Amino acid sequence: MRTADFDYHLPVEYIAQTPIEPRHAARLLVMRRSCEELEHSTFWEIGKYLLPGDVLVINQTRVIPARLYARKDSGGRVELLLLRRINEHTWEALVGGKRLTVGKQLRIEDGPEAKIAAVLGGSRRLVTFCEPIELYLQQAGKTPLPPYIHTHLADSQRYQTVYASCPGSVAAPTAGLHFTPELMQRLEAQGVEFVRVTLHVGLDTFAPVVEEDAQNHPIHSEWCEVTPQAAEQINAARRGGRRIMAVGTTSVRTLETAAQHATPGQTVAAFCGETRLFILPGYVFRAVDGMITNFHLPRSTLLMMVSAFAGRERILNAYHYAMQAGYRFYSFGDAMLIL
Repeated sequence: MRTADFDYHLPVEYIAQTPIEPRHAARLLVMRRSCEELEHSTFWEIGKYLLPGDVLVINQTRVIPARLYARKDSGGRVELLLLRRINEHTWEALVGGKRLTVGKQLRIEDGPEAKIAAVLGGSRRLVTFCEPIELYLQQAGKTPLPPYIHTHLADSQRYQTVYASCPGSVAAPTAGLHFTPELMQRLEAQGVEFVRVTLHVGLDTFAPVVEEDAQNHPIHSEWCEVTPQAAEQINAARRGGRRIMAVGTTSVRTLETAAQHATPGQTVAAFCGETRLFILPGYVFRAVDGMITNFHLPRSTLLMMVSAFAGRERILNAYHYAMQAGYRFYSFGDAMLIL
């Protein structure tokens, strides 16, 4: 499984720097796995491709203001990006600064004192705060945007889905950014059912794979949950012959993790905990019949996942076609519907 097989060239002008208004005005490239043709549409018209009874599984996670700044005793400034909560006082974080060794004391700007509890390799650290940092995030933290977005985002809510309700992510589940309340109401009136799951997104989801063999990539865990009610809605849909459509790769990862815990007669089981599921071509999908997704970075685990679902060559050909047609890529870009 060569990582280079998932590479492609994207000129920088195709990387969307700002979200489109309104959200549902994004373009939509429709791919049916049963045929070769691609179809152009808009996200507002996605209902044309959905059937009454289809279940759209959405990730209700909310991005936290996870970027913090601190000072060392020497006065030097340090940048922290919270990645994952370990316990009440300790987080895994990316830390930018020099000589950030175990025991180094930090003072969070507009926040509590902290110290480096462990060095995890590279810029990863365990950081222990003297008080729960969640108490200070609204005043001290800033919403982190992906490094390829260089334009200031005036309204941080545009990097949240309209249904975000469960704080915990450091990056948005971007396929869901295209939904508006009006579109959701329109789809529900059509007979489409929404089911909510949760996966708190970490930056590793978007990190490029650097190993020559993709199977050697050390994917990190993310916390996810499928409640008993959500599991029953999904299982009832499958028993009734209805389609389960994942909104975004995070929903795919959550559903397929829950499918691994299913008992005979179930499509998914209720699940709450860490997932390290890494979906590569050759994976047999158990729960997902269709996928709404954005256009992903080269050599990323997300590109590998959609390639597992629709075929590597077909996905890369579709990306090339989308570039020729002027689609916008990455987090604030346009969308694909894969059926």
